[in-house]
Amino acid sequence: MELGRVLMRGMVRVAAVQFEHQAGDKSYNLGRVEHFARQAAAAQVQLVACPEMCMVGYWHLRRRNPDELRALAEPADGPSVTGVRELARELGIAIGAGFLESSDGQLFNSYALCMPDGALHVHRKLHAFEHPAISSGDGYTVFDTPWGVRMAILICWDNNLVENVRACALSGATVLIAPHQTGGTASRSPHGMRPIPLSLWENRHNDAETIEREFRGPNGRGWLMRWLPARAHDNGMFVVFSNGVGRDDDEVRTGNAMVLDPYGRVLVETSAPADDIVVAELDLDLVGLSSGRRWMAGRRPELYGILTTRTGNERDPRAARFATEPVDG
Repeated sequence: MELGRVLMRGMVRVAAVQFEHQAGDKSYNLGRVEHFARQAAAAQVQLVACPEMCMVGYWHLRRRNPDELRALAEPADGPSVTGVRELARELGIAIGAGFLESSDGQLFNSYALCMPDGALHVHRKLHAFEHPAISSGDGYTVFDTPWGVRMAILICWDNNLVENVRACALSGATVLIAPHQTGGTASRSPHGMRPIPLSLWENRHNDAETIEREFRGPNGRGWLMRWLPARAHDNGMFVVFSNGVGRDDDEVRTGNAMVLDPYGRVLVETSAPADDIVVAELDLDLVGLSSGRRWMAGRRPELYGILTTRTGNERDPRAARFATEPVDG
């Protein structure tokens, strides 16, 4: 596909979801996925994205031993993903949900996008840091869809590295599905995120204004706005950002589910301190004339060898996390 001459047509209607999972409770979490999938179908959505690892819960995994993780994990054809695939067939929409995958003796932080025709696209997080027993994936997940648009999936920290999003764009993707569990983390950067007190979340029904202010502030939306619009703008891509919300073990996730266009503009978003869904129509004709796509047409790949040369500063994100050096995201 020639960059700068991406020929698109029509509209695609998508939804981004935020919900508070229950740690290890697959039945409850699948119920929340079903709730929002049915709500999306009623809104005539073609694709709905739920958060990273939403089928089993996220931050509690770091406290589990490897045997406990293996007990929670399932293959891509296990009951959790199968349940989502059946729902996608029934509703006639694509549904994305994160799960803990077991495959050939390894564990992965994976995301299953279940298509209405029964097709399945599984992405394994490229930069897993949640637990030493969880391996990182080794490839991009870029695919064509029935709606005439090529899409990609990157999970949470995958999106923080600019190379990953650019690689997906160079592979022809114009819509990026970006499931997360982020916000309110303990960054070691002096100007990074800070934890949000759990007491504010627990008191949200009495004081919604305070927790909403936190979600919109530097520990939530403010941090996202430093980089998420740049990923969309610089690569001429729509971004469907789904996130956890509320208590996640001892941290508070900040939601802020949103959809951005190829100019980095926020089409729709929520700052609600609750489970929520936002819906947007993607005008595919915006892609070809976007600034990012036009700039990409001027690339000079012969200059970029340094991008694939190790500097010696690279670290496995798991090593950073378990050396008590928190990573953002």
